[in-house]
Amino acid sequence: MFQAFYPKEYVDSTYEIDFEGLYRRGYRGILFDVDNTLVPHGAPATAQSVELFQRLHEMGFATCLISNNKEPRVRPFADAMETPFVYKADKPSRRGYQEGMARMGTDRSNTLFIGDQLFTDVWGANRAGMYSILVKPIDPHEEIQIVLKRYLEKIVLFFYKRREAKK
Repeated sequence: MFQAFYPKEYVDSTYEIDFEGLYRRGYRGILFDVDNTLVPHGAPATAQSVELFQRLHEMGFATCLISNNKEPRVRPFADAMETPFVYKADKPSRRGYQEGMARMGTDRSNTLFIGDQLFTDVWGANRAGMYSILVKPIDPHEEIQIVLKRYLEKIVLFFYKRREAKK
């Protein structure tokens, strides 16, 4: 019923993902959402996020940020991470994901996406044919339109978790 919104993986935090394992599986590009995926909403880059991107680049991953935010929010963050970015990506449209892959020189077979929202991040990645990883939001204090979507996400996640438990 809700499969279009189901991630391939659901984890507690971006910082707990087994990136070495993903690299061994053939992934070479990672598209990231920013707010509540890498840092709390509106926060600047942190030492933890910068260190993660340095580690990923050393491993051989290409990275790119894709965000529905405007350039003044995304550019300074991307500069701190030393990574390309796509702002006003219009997620869940495929366009931002495709543009991100083009900037990394990867394609949907070797690129994955990491984000904290089902109805924008994961649905868009799934529509683009990519491997999607959903992370729990870093900070529960969010804009009202996101808070409202979180109620609907709980319903979808209930069915997702039930399906995963049967596997």
